[in-house]
Amino acid sequence: MGADVHEMSLTQSVVDAVCEHAAGRHVHSVTLEVGALCAVVPDAMAFCFELATEGTVAAGARLELDLRPGVAHCRTCAADFELDDPILLCPCGSADVDVLGGRDLRILSMEVS
Repeated sequence: MGADVHEMSLTQSVVDAVCEHAAGRHVHSVTLEVGALCAVVPDAMAFCFELATEGTVAAGARLELDLRPGVAHCRTCAADFELDDPILLCPCGSADVDVLGGRDLRILSMEVS
């Protein structure tokens, strides 16, 4: 149940921002960029979005997720590599890495009328 609390909290923040930006207009769809390192379960987020939008200008809106891999740089071998999960480990085996991207959760677009 812990993951649901994480998704619900993130989703509620997104819905609050979407409704504020919609300024009373009806929201038809929302597209989010979600980094792999956000540890978001897409199905759980879709479910939470449906719950969080009930009774708002975004009720019934479609949620589209643009999932992006994480990107990191290894200080041991100097390679840049993609991360598909929060395990920060270079293919060379080193854990001495800098995360360059993949922690973002951004509203890319929304369709309103």
